[in-house]
Amino acid sequence: MGNVLIIGGTTFDSIIHLEKLPDPVPQTIHFAAFSETLGSTGAGKALNLSKLMVPATLHSIIGNDEYGSKIRMKLGESGVDFIYDHDPRGTERHINLMSPIGERISIFVTQSSSELHLNLHRIEQLIKEADLVVLNIIAYTKQLIPMIKKYNKPVWTDLHDYNPGNPYHEDFIEVADYIFVSSDNMPDYKPMMEKWISMGKKLVVCTHGKNGSTALTDNHKWIETPIINEYQYKDANGAGDSFFSGFLYGYSKGRSTEESLKLGTICAGLCISSKELAYEELNPHLLEEEYAKYFG
Repeated sequence: MGNVLIIGGTTFDSIIHLEKLPDPVPQTIHFAAFSETLGSTGAGKALNLSKLMVPATLHSIIGNDEYGSKIRMKLGESGVDFIYDHDPRGTERHINLMSPIGERISIFVTQSSSELHLNLHRIEQLIKEADLVVLNIIAYTKQLIPMIKKYNKPVWTDLHDYNPGNPYHEDFIEVADYIFVSSDNMPDYKPMMEKWISMGKKLVVCTHGKNGSTALTDNHKWIETPIINEYQYKDANGAGDSFFSGFLYGYSKGRSTEESLKLGTICAGLCISSKELAYEELNPHLLEEEYAKYFG
């Protein structure tokens, strides 16, 4: 596998750490640890893959504003190949309220446009050159699905905390060959995984936070992978994208599904021990060292 094209998902976020998530009553919180940083699913995947030396390009939308400049600077410092179009509504921003056990309330204080004037010629060239496309569930990316189908590229998508029956996700589910999803809103996840495999998907992976992950292959093999408890928790932001990226790293090296799930588990574990979207010292050698340490 060569080039990965990641489409969609850059924000600039404010992170507020609380002793517990607030009750729905008027109140004053006198102190909360606060930071601002790059966010969203495309940035998280691109940062991790860049550190893991998997050739990847990120296309996303940002505002022609100070937050867009900060995103460009952060991705540039990390060596991410970042191609962007401007959104006249400005850079999307979130406020994330975080509990000590990783619970999150995410507040969209601005939202990006769902329909934009994009440089479609440039995006088409990126799709043509890619070996696989990671299509994130960002509204503007839907208009690119016919172009992706035109070139018959393998599509990976991350549905995050998918709520069964939500029509918004149907286009992404239909085009995807590989589906990653969280069980947060889907406690009875196995029937849905079986349904997607019956639709012709090659692999479905469902993550369960502290309860590990479950995969179902296209030959109907179930694989359960626990978490690694030794990683000291600091911040859960980016853990899902780190898991996805660790798995994709394994896939790119021709590793088995079982091995790739374990690599994803390690990558997510390293992420939660950091306050960044990707563990600062992440690299292929470290990932393989951790694999040998925990899995032999």
